Amino acid sequence: MRHKVSSKKLGRTFEHRKALLNNMAISIFKHERIITTLVKAKLVRRNVEKLITLAKKGGLANIRQIEAQVRDKDIVGKIVNYIAPRYKDRQGGYTRIMKLKNRKGDNALVAIIELVDRVVKEKKVKKVADPKAEAIAKAKKAIEEPKKK
Repeated sequence: MRHKVSSKKLGRTFEHRKALLNNMAISIFKHERIITTLVKAKLVRRNVEKLITLAKKGGLANIRQIEAQVRDKDIVGKIVNYIAPRYKDRQGGYTRIMKLKNRKGDNALVAIIELVDRVVKEKKVKKVADPKAEAIAKAKKAIEEPKKK
């Protein structure tokens, strides 16, 4: 019977599971979005939301609790200085899980887990040079220059 069992084991030992979830939480804070299985996303959501709540509270003891889990000073700084202030007016629900298609290899349910108000970086799009348009522009320019003189 599963009375009072709070989480899935994921087929791993306690230490491996703990390390996996901590690393996934770090990846979420680093990239603000990751793709993983649905079960792992639901488990890591718990860790991420607790860390953001601790960062929102502030204080040295809470920051040290975050450092004990995250163990990356840059990510801790990002959580405390950038991510937590974004959610100061929010009472929870800092992450979103969106289901995707099943994975082809093992038919596992795949999901995207992301921070709700994540900052989207715009990609720079290079304009593809059209040789015909360039030739026409050069020809027009050549025709107009002698007229100006």
